[in-house]
Amino acid sequence: MTLPGVVLVGARGYGLHHRANIDRLVTAGVCTLTAVVDPTLDTAVDDGAPVVSDVRSARQLGPVDVVVVAAPIAAHLPLALDALDAGADVLLEKPPVTTRDALAALLDAERRTGRVVQVGFQSLGSAALPTFRGGSLVGTVRSAAAVGTWTRDQAYWGRSPWAGRRRVGGVDVLDGVVTNPLAHAVATALALVGCRRADDVARVEVELYRANPIEGDDTSAVRVTTTSGLEATAALTLCAPTEVLPTVRVHGTTGDAVLRYTTDEVTIDGTTRHLERTDLLENLLAHRSRGDELLVPLVSTGAFVEVLEAVRATEPVQLDHPWVTWTGEGAARRPVVTDVETIVDRAADERALFSEVGAPWAHTARDEVLQVLRVSGTEVAVERDGAGTIATSSPRPYLHPVRTLGGTVVSAHHPGDHDWHCGVGLAIPDVDGVNCWGGRTYVHGAGYVWRDDHGAVEVVRAEQHGPTSTQELVWRGPDRAVVLREDRVLRWRAVDAGWELSWSSSFRAPGDTAVHLGGPGSNGRVGAGYGGFFWRVPDCTGIVVRTADTEGEAAVHGSIAPWIEWAATFEGGPATIRLEAVDHRDPWFVRADEYPAIGSALAWSTPAVVHPGTPLVRSFRATITDGDTLAG
Repeated sequence: MTLPGVVLVGARGYGLHHRANIDRLVTAGVCTLTAVVDPTLDTAVDDGAPVVSDVRSARQLGPVDVVVVAAPIAAHLPLALDALDAGADVLLEKPPVTTRDALAALLDAERRTGRVVQVGFQSLGSAALPTFRGGSLVGTVRSAAAVGTWTRDQAYWGRSPWAGRRRVGGVDVLDGVVTNPLAHAVATALALVGCRRADDVARVEVELYRANPIEGDDTSAVRVTTTSGLEATAALTLCAPTEVLPTVRVHGTTGDAVLRYTTDEVTIDGTTRHLERTDLLENLLAHRSRGDELLVPLVSTGAFVEVLEAVRATEPVQLDHPWVTWTGEGAARRPVVTDVETIVDRAADERALFSEVGAPWAHTARDEVLQVLRVSGTEVAVERDGAGTIATSSPRPYLHPVRTLGGTVVSAHHPGDHDWHCGVGLAIPDVDGVNCWGGRTYVHGAGYVWRDDHGAVEVVRAEQHGPTSTQELVWRGPDRAVVLREDRVLRWRAVDAGWELSWSSSFRAPGDTAVHLGGPGSNGRVGAGYGGFFWRVPDCTGIVVRTADTEGEAAVHGSIAPWIEWAATFEGGPATIRLEAVDHRDPWFVRADEYPAIGSALAWSTPAVVHPGTPLVRSFRATITDGDTLAG
């Protein structure tokens, strides 16, 4: 009898685990290893196995019956589709895909090819699951609560270009605690309450937080209500003081149990028993040879993908001062969230979200839309009120997303590196001692320090008449006292090159004394005069930043010129932003290497002063276009 041939796609990272498992089965005479596919390998042979460029090329070397995919999540769908079309069955590393549409495409490919996909949730191969479902441990299972308190340092988040990212190259990767390191916890809790397929899910609730400077989540709560009224929850963090083996707390009609799903141990009333586990590749091979039922067929991950859809629709909220402390240095540096183990434990016991158990850092408010800007019937920008911004990031209204007429997004908000960078808008680090920028405050001689000095900006009156809006705003201190007033006018229209946004802000002193508008530059940090009109740009490549007289970050930063231009290739294609200063000569602020942003420095080296009865006006004109740099 010819043994089935296995191809391993992805030989590094977690692929090493799959390689060891395949080698074990080869030694046991269950299968053969036909080839390895991995672009990081620059040799023709990997530890005795031929290295090929793709699955189809492996056919020249031997049978391709099963393909094990251990590649980055962004490559899961195309690689699995290629393997199915090549006539192979697939063992696909978890999560299989990150969207409902991608799952549907893969299920359709299964039906079309007659092949199968098994998903690598190894914990679902445990004999604990059918034992619980059989009712002999705690009776009928009523709820399951996953608990995970792990630690991850900066080396972990720097391990690959997709680590901690929500989207890479136009593909959702959603790398975070729910979807990757503790995904087994979520999947196991779902399986224990019989929630496997998408149509088993009635409701998904998530609260996502991040203490690390990442896009994804590292401290999160999930609650899934099934169509039969059961609940599966998860309280998870990668920011614990120490790492503890994850568990699932199972509540049944006759008792409770704790499942340590990584070791297949079940504890009931202080007594622990060990249960066996079936290897998922062995199960897939047995399915092929004798028709064994797949333990984790693709369709059974539909409920997990519904959780991912909720994660995709929810942006993580920053966890920051005073709830986070940092330990370690360099690559070993990592955050610890205050009292997170107690909060996770309470959430698991109460099958609740973090906000429902009184987590002091829980922030569940979300932005409200103030207005939508449309040009020639096309939505080009949305103004948000900033309610979703945490207090230490200085809540304020801003525009995001800002798009070209062709749909390319040219703004970003709450990036992992600077949570207080909010789309396009106004932010001032020092309004008579109030931080209306966000983050740490610069103190001459001490550097950046955390101070309880954060303010907020609110729209108190707004009117929109066609492509023009007028707003009255108040800038408040941490005690809610008004420290500055602003009258803002926005206008937008189509122009030959794309569309144009005009922004004018008139600042007024709220009382009889002058108001000083400053920042790090005016407080002694040379070359860091940010504050005023600020445009946070999303990740992009091929950046060209210039004025009429000079080009490049170093040359443009701090220069005084009528306009500044930023051209780059964004996720949606090439686009250009030209920002003009109207009736003022503030220096331009530019960042390209550290992070992408442009702005006008209101207080480059000295404060701007708002005198009583004399408004201080700053006006700008921005032209947003598809394509390359505008003509000079």
